[in-house]
This record gives sequence, C-alpha cells and structure tokens, in this order.
Amino acid sequence: MRQSKTMASVPQRVFSGVQPTGNLHLGNYLGAIKRFVELQDRFGCIYCVVDLHAITVWQDPAELRRSIREVAAAFLAAGVDGEKHIVFNQSQVSGHAELAWIFNCVARLGWLNRMTQFKEKAGKDRENASVGLYAYPNLMAADILLYRATHVPVGEDQKQHLELARDIAQKFNNDFAASIAANGLDEKFFPLPEPLIAGPATRVMSLRDGSKKMSKSEPSDASRINLTDDADQIASKIRKAKTDPLPLPETVEGLKDRPEADNLVGIYAALADSDAAAVLAQYGGAQFSAFKQALVDLTVDKLAPINAEMKRLVADPGHIDRVLGHGAERADAIAETTMAAVKDIVGLIRRA
Repeated sequence: MRQSKTMASVPQRVFSGVQPTGNLHLGNYLGAIKRFVELQDRFGCIYCVVDLHAITVWQDPAELRRSIREVAAAFLAAGVDGEKHIVFNQSQVSGHAELAWIFNCVARLGWLNRMTQFKEKAGKDRENASVGLYAYPNLMAADILLYRATHVPVGEDQKQHLELARDIAQKFNNDFAASIAANGLDEKFFPLPEPLIAGPATRVMSLRDGSKKMSKSEPSDASRINLTDDADQIASKIRKAKTDPLPLPETVEGLKDRPEADNLVGIYAALADSDAAAVLAQYGGAQFSAFKQALVDLTVDKLAPINAEMKRLVADPGHIDRVLGHGAERADAIAETTMAAVKDIVGLIRRA
C-alpha cells in the first residue's frame, strides 16, 4: 500500500557527522563530539559516521572498518545516548546516496565551483581528484535534508557547505512548488537548516603552528592530541606546544596576533566550559610553563575517562556494530518517509 502524501511538521532536529579517517583528535572532540553531547537535552539528535564522505579519497578497507567503529565508540564514550538519540553509519541508509543524486540535478555547477574546501583538498592536481570529492557538498546537503534537520552544529570551515545545503533546499522547494502543493505537502518541504556555531574553541589549531587547523592528516603527531593518547603523551605534546616568548596577556585583546597563545587559551576555555576572559583572569601575566601544566591537568582529567571507555568499546566490535545497526534502522524509517515524498514530488514512480 502506498504511503500517505501528508507529512508531519518538521520537529526541532539536529543532524551532524564525523568522518572515519583515523586519528580522532582534540579538535574533533571540542568542535563536534562534545557539542553533540550538549545538544542532546535540547533537540532530537541524529549523529552519523559519514563513511561515504570518507571514500571520496582512497581508504584501506580494513582500516576504514576500524575507523568507523572508533568514531562510533568516541560518540558513545563521550556521552552520546545511542538509545535516546540515533547513532549510525551513513552507508547503511541508502537514502543518503539516493537523495544526493537528486541534489546533483538540483545544485548548479557554479555553486560547487565556489566551494573553497574542494580547492584546498584537491590542491594543484584537481584533474586527478575524484568526482565524489567535488560533489561532496551535495552529499552533505542530502545527509542533512534527508532527515529534514532544522539545526546543524558546524565549525567555521563548514559554514559554506551548510549555506549550499540551504540553497539546495530553497531551489528544490521553488522548482517543485506546484508538485509539492499537488501532493498536499508544506510549501517549505525542506527546511532551511540553521547553523549552531558556539563555544570558545570551534576551530582548534595545530599545537605546532597556530595558523593551521588541528588535522588528522598533519604528518607530525605532535601537532594534535589524539583521543587515544594516554596521559604521558598528552602531557608531552602540550609541554612541547609552540608558544611565543611573552607571558600570557591579561585581556582577550592581548591574544590578537598571538595565534599559539590564543589557541591554548581557547582549548582550556572549551575544556573548562568557560571563556577566554575567565581563563586570562586566572592565568594572565603568568609564564607559559605554569599555564601549560594547568592545561595538561585539565586535558588529562577530561579525556582520560573517554580514552578508557573508547578502548573498552573498541574491544567489543560486535556491540558497536549492533548500536550502528539499530541506529540505522531508526534512521532509515525517517529517510524512507522523506524519499517517498521526494520521489512523488519529482515525478518518479515508486514501487507499488
């Protein structure tokens, strides 16, 4: 029997994802995973291990499977509730790829040509980049809009992609306005998702170069604090983190043009659920050696329980796979409803 064409109004729903490309680090935790936990009390949340995004560049299959489970373990270890909310990996829900193709036909080439992240990731040899890497933003739009998400926690570097998702949603709603109305659906079928950008460390920088983002792909492991690092490794990396010769400033304005100081203060503030002004009120005027020791103590205190729980979860891959499978079933139920309506709107014939 065919599904009803009427759909309930869109609830306040968050969607976000993390790529399983290895070396989860402090930037992933502060910029994404910690915030996932904080949003659970305000929204219905869907958190995805975006493995289809990961394969826009070649991945070793065995390592990819390990990384998918590690990201899921990080979600759970940090406090994401996989029963109350939805945790799954993207490739288990076919609607992501299906809707992405439809959005490939809605989005304009000029829009994608303006995406700065493709230019950064492809580098000078763009002719050898995969089509998937180029069309990555359309898949990201599909990830969000498949669940008709209203809010997306994003870092500054992803704001452009979210703007594209909003443009695609708007163009779809406009292009198919008559069909949406004929199917008895809200004229704003796809909501225009709002960014959630907050906190003192939305963009965590390298410990070796305050002008570069902390990255999984950075050759030097000393540039990042991995979520799998033990206390000694964390302490060593923070103590060796690049700084300048001046003491910490006493005001936030004093952090200007001091990227390494600004980064370490931002990390402390984010871990302490505070802000830069409060951190400088306590440590301003001090030498970096004293501040770094305080940062070591705080970082170990916050990350050690997550590290231990991640190790426990990763040691039981069957449990993680069951969590992902259960989440995929729940995600798929929402996705199927959206895709049924999209196919009717576009004019495709669904299986009876």
